[in-house]
Parts: sequence; C-alpha cells; structure tokens
Amino acid sequence: MVPDGVSEVLLHACCAPCSSAIVEWLMASGVQPTIYYYNPNIWPREEYNIRKEESKRFAASLGIRWIDDDYNHEAWRTGVCGLENEPERGRRCEQCFTLRLLAAARKARELGIRYFATTLASSRWKSLEQIERAGRAAEQQVGDVIFWAQNWRKGGLQERRNQLLKEYGFYNQQYCGCEFSARQAVTKPVLRQQMRDAKRQHQSLLAAMSEQIAEQLRQRLTDSRVVLAYWPLPDEVDIRPVVRWMAAQGKTVLLPKVTGDETMELRRYSSDSDLTEGAFHIQEPMGENFKDAAAIDVALIPGMAFDAAGRRLGRGRGYYDRFLSTIPQVHKIGVCFPFQRVAEVPTEDHDERVDEVCS
Repeated sequence: MVPDGVSEVLLHACCAPCSSAIVEWLMASGVQPTIYYYNPNIWPREEYNIRKEESKRFAASLGIRWIDDDYNHEAWRTGVCGLENEPERGRRCEQCFTLRLLAAARKARELGIRYFATTLASSRWKSLEQIERAGRAAEQQVGDVIFWAQNWRKGGLQERRNQLLKEYGFYNQQYCGCEFSARQAVTKPVLRQQMRDAKRQHQSLLAAMSEQIAEQLRQRLTDSRVVLAYWPLPDEVDIRPVVRWMAAQGKTVLLPKVTGDETMELRRYSSDSDLTEGAFHIQEPMGENFKDAAAIDVALIPGMAFDAAGRRLGRGRGYYDRFLSTIPQVHKIGVCFPFQRVAEVPTEDHDERVDEVCS
C-alpha cells in the first residue's frame, strides 16, 4: 500500500531483477521512482559493473531517472571490519544495509525527495527486520526524509519479478554480491548447479553473448600463431566461428582429444571435416597429433565458472586441470558467459588457474 501523499520515491536498487517488478508496481500506483544504485559491497568490480549496467539499461527502457553513486569497496570493507565471519542475516548484513541506506537517505534529502525505500526487501534471503532497522536508523540520522518500509515479496511481485527477468533477459546473479557471503556459502557442487540454472535462465541470450565474446577473441588473437581452442558443448560459449576464422587465417589451431587414460592430447584442426564425435559426445579432431606444447601461444579454456583471480570451476572430471599442469608456460584465457564470472571459485590444490578471462 502506498503511504498517503507519496508521489515520488528514491528507490535504492541492488540489481535490475530485484527492481523490475517493484518499479512497475510503483509507476502503476502513481509513484515516480528514481533509481539509486549504491552498492559498494558488490565484489569483484566486474560483477559490480555487470549489475550496474543492467540496472541502467532497465531504467533507460522506462525513461526514469537513474543515479550511480561511488563504488568504494575499501570503504565498505572498513565499515564491516570485524564482522567478516558473521553468518548470513548476522550483524555484518545489518551493518551493510545501514551503510547503503544511510547513503540513500542522504541522496534523497539532497534531491528533495521525501521518501526513500530499498529493493533489498524483495529478497527472501534477507531479514526484513534488519532492513527496517537500518532504514529507520538512516532516517533518524539524516533527518527530513522518511524510510518507506515495504515487504516487496507480497502481492505477486515475486512471481512478476521472475517473469520480467525472462522478458528483459536480465543477468541474474548467483549471490548477494558480498565476498564474505560467497566464500561461506558456495561449494563446487552448489556452484555447478547455480551455473546450470543460470544457463537455463539465459538460454535465449546465449547465442548473442557468444557472438560478442567471439569478436573479443578475434581481436585478442590477431597476433597469435598457435592456439589451443575447444569445440563447444551446447551450453558453452560458441567459439566455432573463431576456430574457423583462425584456420582460414593460416594459424595452427589445436583441439583437445580425450584419451582412454583420462588425459587429453592435442590434434590439429583445419576444417570441420576433421571432427568426429568422441568422449562425452564432444566433437573431437582426427588430425595430426601435436606434441610441441612449448610452441603454443594461447590456450582458450572453457569452464563452469571463473573468478577475478583466475580460479576455474570445471565439470568435475579433471581433464583440463591435469592437462594444464603440463603447460604452465602457456598463456591461458578462460572463456565464459558474463554470468559465469563469480566472486570466488572454491578450489583444491590440484586445480589450475587461467591468466585472464574473456566474457
């Protein structure tokens, strides 16, 4: 229910999916929202930028004002110092809410907007009581503004959120954004399932994403002479156009072939006629066996997830980790969709890292 006299609200937004149904409902209820994007808790920076651009895109599609505030992650970490090991819904979360809503209250007062609210209250993973306490604390500290405490999970808004997520093709993040939360919650099996779910949610966008990533790779590989690539599975970034382009450019293109002893060997690729279905229904090359690993300039490596430190989550069979350990000198580029870049990939001693990630 809209409070009496409310015609405008500064809406602190954590992401586009959480904002979508709320903004739609506000506008239908005669309330003009201004989206305020202030989330220095989000880590790494790449994740922050993806969420920011999605929020900005959503606001632009509706013609509403959108404000981006400072990303100062170090200041946020200082603000939650000593609470790093708190569990979800613990004191760290409430302090995080307080820091962000205090900034929202100040921005509302600066803009002359009487009411401010937050999309944080749409998540079933967050405590509504903590959010309201944080909002009231910000309201009292700043003055001349009112926190609109609303449970955005009711009235069909959660169901509408899921519909809009698909309609807009939003990037749908797999964790709240906080690095400490991500480290506590994610295991390899959980992260693999999250990525499978994310691929299903983004199914209609995978082809377009692949085209954009392929163009980045062409530019990146212009001067490379010998490239280890991969022939994609249906749910992986489709780099087949890049593989064909490299072969047409006269580059030496290598593709992996799984052998019976749970290892991989490299075979030359010259055209699609070189391929036949191999292990796990993957198209594998029949060309010449290539053994001069020292000659490889770049290796393109698929994965289920990557993080900013180059940690990689594979499918769990270890083929790539065993093989990559034999070519430490080769520059390795992880290839994935944007939503496969996460805060932190859980790793073990045998897991190999990549040098950069292209998404």
